[in-house]
Amino acid sequence: MSYVGPDFDPPGPRRSRRGPMTVAVAALVPGALVGWLVWQAVGDSGGGGSTSATSTTSSGAPGASSAAPGSASAAARTPSASGTDDGKPPSSTFSGPATPAASDLPAAAGPLKGKVVVIDPGHNSGNFQHSADINRKVNIGTNWKECDTTGTSTNAGYTEARFTLDVARRLRTLLQQEGATVKFTQDGDRSWGPCVDERARIGNDAHADVVVSIHADGSAAGNRGFHVILPASIHSGGADTRAIVAPSRDLGERIAGNFVRDTGSAPSNYIGGGTGLDVRSDLGGLNLSTVPKVFIECGNMRDSKDAALLTSGAWRQKAARGISEGIVSFLRG
Repeated sequence: MSYVGPDFDPPGPRRSRRGPMTVAVAALVPGALVGWLVWQAVGDSGGGGSTSATSTTSSGAPGASSAAPGSASAAARTPSASGTDDGKPPSSTFSGPATPAASDLPAAAGPLKGKVVVIDPGHNSGNFQHSADINRKVNIGTNWKECDTTGTSTNAGYTEARFTLDVARRLRTLLQQEGATVKFTQDGDRSWGPCVDERARIGNDAHADVVVSIHADGSAAGNRGFHVILPASIHSGGADTRAIVAPSRDLGERIAGNFVRDTGSAPSNYIGGGTGLDVRSDLGGLNLSTVPKVFIECGNMRDSKDAALLTSGAWRQKAARGISEGIVSFLRG
């Protein structure tokens, strides 16, 4: 995920992220601890294991400077990141698997028949060419932020937008095999965006049973692992997440546990106090949602070891499987 932009406040003094998280890694799902031990055993000397590391911040895209008219100020969280992007344009070719059938094709028979899942591939490769469009401010319920950002990339130039779309397409195939109706916020079919408020609206209008926004972080080298972002309880301005907080946490815990098990990756060593979970009140995609929704930051693109995973097609398939199994578990109860 881009560190500064529509869903991130401008960087500032780092505040502790160790909130009252209650989910221990070993309790995420059966097998989660095994995945964590495997991750450590593979020679992860650079990630620091469970050692907390402080990520760096810098000035990137300007943050929202004006509050939404008539809205209350939300508690801002300082993101873990080092910039908005590396200035490299995305590749003109898509390196992932062939695009599956359109999302709105009839779903196969399966246990999720009748369920609607909206997948939100973070950012858009075309955002680089539409800075004026993505920098305009939109109302996120509690204040105003940029429409979207370019996202981050690995040091070698593999962009977050390419990563998120690849994982999203793999995830769609798995969910359709379970019988779910899957819709995308964008499928590489838009020149830029959509804005974060529209991304939330797509899930709401679809009356989705689940919405998952896929991202990858851009923190300092040595910061490793994934984390799932949950909506804070907000009732301010145009945002009211009170009804979705509990089911979104349930969804997030199930995704986190299955992600550990399927990928072998560990929960973030720099966000969430080892739980793999983080609660945010400054993300428009969550603030404006009226249906259960979470974000997942699948790893840190600026760490060489995480980047090696994120750029592997085989690992991205495991990531899609972990997210899918978490969604299936949530929807089946």
